[in-house]
Amino acid sequence: MTTTITINSDLGEDIGIHSFGNDDAILKIVDTVNVACGMHAGDPSTMDRTVRAAAAAGVTIGAHPGLPDITGFGRRKMAITTDEARDLVRYQVGALVGFLAAHGTPLDHVKPHGALFGMAASDEKLMRSICEVAGQYGVPVYGLAGTAHESSAESCGVEFVAEFYVDLDYGKDGSLIVERRPRERTLESVRARTMQALLEGTVSTVEGTLVPVTVQSICVHSDLAAAPAVAKTVKEAIAAALAARPKA
Repeated sequence: MTTTITINSDLGEDIGIHSFGNDDAILKIVDTVNVACGMHAGDPSTMDRTVRAAAAAGVTIGAHPGLPDITGFGRRKMAITTDEARDLVRYQVGALVGFLAAHGTPLDHVKPHGALFGMAASDEKLMRSICEVAGQYGVPVYGLAGTAHESSAESCGVEFVAEFYVDLDYGKDGSLIVERRPRERTLESVRARTMQALLEGTVSTVEGTLVPVTVQSICVHSDLAAAPAVAKTVKEAIAAALAARPKA
């Protein structure tokens, strides 16, 4: 287990006058945020407002590029080429970098969103196109250990940060099950799942089996009603797990 486990959250997913998520409350708890860049959610004013708030809160800021599918919130798969994926990601990251520069804040990482995240986990070429953009900016990519996220980052010479998800289910192959409408989780299950991942290095799948996980950062989705409470529970569980680990 590493000595530092961060908490990250996806923010800035408002669209025009429509607000989603618990951004203000989440910013008081997490260490880093992934800002929507306008394709699956977000818009220029939302991006500016989110970057300003995150910078004021002292958290690091990464880009959260997704598929161009606002209606489906980027959670529906699309048939795209690797060149199209690279261009979509470069376009979105470049937009966020413009707002980051305006607020004197650096880009911290790139983390693909939703269906793009899932597609890239099993497609080396697709993930390499995303890593190409991360390499352009000299930042890490976030993803699932043991998948094309990690192997593609390694082959591209891009730093990789292994994520764990407390509010999404895992399949028997270790992949995430991205639901169109994520389900609320009890705080008890969140704590137990976090402790299991950190102390045992496993997660229970929907089939009832165990698969190994590597955890450097834990994602808490901001669009769930209980997201702030979930983030606090995860923070407490991280502290408890680190305190319980065997002393060297």
